[in-house]
Amino acid sequence: MSSRDLPSFLLMQNPIQGYDWGSHDSLTTLFGIPNPTGKPQAELWMGAHPNGCSEVTLMGSTQKLSVVIDTAPATALGEATVTRFGSLPFLFKVLCAEKALSIQVHPSKAQAEAGFAKEEAAGIDPKAGNRNYKDPNHKPELVFALTPYQAMNGFRAIPAILALFERVKLAAIADLVAAFVANQNEAGLQHFFHQLLILQGARKEDALAGLLAYAAAHQDEETFALITNLAAQYPGDVGLFSPLLLSVVTLQPGQAMFLDACTPHAYVRGTGLEIMANSDNVLRAGLTPKYIDVAELLDCTRCLPKPDDQILLAPRVEGAVQHFDVPVPDFTFSVYPAGEHQLTTASAEILFAIDGTVTLKQGDEMLRLEKGQSAFVPAATGHYQLLAEGRVARAGNRC
Repeated sequence: MSSRDLPSFLLMQNPIQGYDWGSHDSLTTLFGIPNPTGKPQAELWMGAHPNGCSEVTLMGSTQKLSVVIDTAPATALGEATVTRFGSLPFLFKVLCAEKALSIQVHPSKAQAEAGFAKEEAAGIDPKAGNRNYKDPNHKPELVFALTPYQAMNGFRAIPAILALFERVKLAAIADLVAAFVANQNEAGLQHFFHQLLILQGARKEDALAGLLAYAAAHQDEETFALITNLAAQYPGDVGLFSPLLLSVVTLQPGQAMFLDACTPHAYVRGTGLEIMANSDNVLRAGLTPKYIDVAELLDCTRCLPKPDDQILLAPRVEGAVQHFDVPVPDFTFSVYPAGEHQLTTASAEILFAIDGTVTLKQGDEMLRLEKGQSAFVPAATGHYQLLAEGRVARAGNRC
């Protein structure tokens, strides 16, 4: 297939993942996407991921986007992307959380490559519950809030962590807090984090009971209100300590944050656009019934505080266009306001209509998107015109 055989714009039909933490009505409320079954709709996937590949209509037939890309990779992705990544390097989502997702850490690229090779050599089934590495890739992420979006992102400053635990005064873990007070550094934080993760039996029960009692008496504070909320979803889970360890933030609509490798984080509630490198590698640290490999988790966790001024990702503004620059080449993300924009592809792109109708034009070709719809724009498209009645999200990648 040559560039002449591939349209400049392909309307996407996107799968919806029904994870149990998903919202029942967010996609319908925001984008008019029906939910005929009434079941949770957690994530709308836009991309070519094997676990949920978008479809497009080409030459009168519906095909998986991955098949279209594989048929003409240089046309669809661009030579540089094919050389560097071999496939579409990002997955774009609408994420709708009604309940909290697990606390998780994603490995670095080097850690993912080593861990994947080790588990492959050990013959661990890719679908096994104790499999940590599903692929040899990292999984940096960016989330852009469409509604108020509560999350946890990175460790608090060490004095702030200690101040919270000293306020709560949990006798069952007083020795752990004292040891942390005596070692207020990366090693001390790692040890404290480790010991909380492996709490068991009566000690764990007593510590959590004290935490929940204190939280119940301080519901006017976001941190403790969150603990109470999480306890209703994940009773008895050591992840209930996480709001004392991690920075709790509520993004307002239009705000964004970047989640780097080796940084513990969790999405709690809200709807946003999420873009990530193409990977399924997740190491869990709580708020989950799933497998937690504490040793591997600690090896992949950077036990350093994340400064408050680094939690939100401020956009680089050009006119009224917001570019959210990230330190990885796997994806780019920008938001365009209503109006007319002249654009040129540097890679394959996915455009998502956030607020209103969008019209894409190149020569005699035209595609109209309604709110909540998306288009795949092949790298070979080159220069095109974007006419938007509301905001448009534009995803791509660097090479």
